[in-house]
Amino acid sequence: MTLTQLEYIISVDNTRHFAKAAAQCFVTQPTLSMQIQKLEEELGVQIFDRSKQPVVPTQAGAEIIAQARKAVAECNGVLEVVQTQKGILHGQLQVGIIPTLAPYLLPLFIPAFTQKYLQVKLVVNELTTDLIIARLREGRIDAGILVTPLQEMGINEDPMFYEELVAYVSKDNAAYKKSYVLPTDIDPNKLWLLEEGHCFRSQIVNLCQLRKSSKEGSHFEYEAGSIETLRRLVDTNDGITIIPELATLDMSPKQQKHLRYFKAPAPVREVSIATHRNYVKRRLVQALKKEILAAIPEKVKSNQKRKVVPIEE
Repeated sequence: MTLTQLEYIISVDNTRHFAKAAAQCFVTQPTLSMQIQKLEEELGVQIFDRSKQPVVPTQAGAEIIAQARKAVAECNGVLEVVQTQKGILHGQLQVGIIPTLAPYLLPLFIPAFTQKYLQVKLVVNELTTDLIIARLREGRIDAGILVTPLQEMGINEDPMFYEELVAYVSKDNAAYKKSYVLPTDIDPNKLWLLEEGHCFRSQIVNLCQLRKSSKEGSHFEYEAGSIETLRRLVDTNDGITIIPELATLDMSPKQQKHLRYFKAPAPVREVSIATHRNYVKRRLVQALKKEILAAIPEKVKSNQKRKVVPIEE
């Protein structure tokens, strides 16, 4: 049994495809398949059920892969200790980020990070909160950038900043005439929401203290998959939506006229880096956090943890 063989079965489990796993490991498919077959022969068990597409682990294989993940993580931990002693920062950092942060936060820090850490390969995947948590536990990603508090056992949360929530209002909406808004000013039947599965949707439901039902007498009901879609719906229809502060940074002066801020203390969402309790790439994760904090606007940095909107409905 070799460390390389363990890495191969982890890669197949991640991709559920031998060819994709081989490409991920920078080897040919026959080489990868041969090494996995040798491992199966040595252990005397079949790790993968090759008759199914996508390929899936057998019951015994799933337990072996779980142990393989732990073994590879421990090995990476040894390398991390050595690199720390030598003052070296290199390797690969796998990061998950939620969709309501990705388009606004990534452009702020990615250029500086990649230029500063030339020996680090940063791999970022846009994932829902549930998938980030699952992949952290499986060791498939090293860190997640998401909204907290999660209160998930075994998941460490390191808050970075607090992002204000802002109303984006149609000219035809009653709230447009107000200088500041209260959650009670928002008509649930005029509120555009993200689709189920987004933690940001849950926060808005909690903020407005509503359980949104279908619009009576409406011929059109839509739940969007992105914040930009919500904004455009408000631009072309009567209504209101709630957007995070970072989404307002590149708005035109015309769009900014539609922004209405909540009365102090303003509601905020807590943005954190999450890791599994057994994570090993501590220096890389800390370097990532440092670049994120250096890139976000001073206004966002100055926001206080006074009215964090909960995620859970």
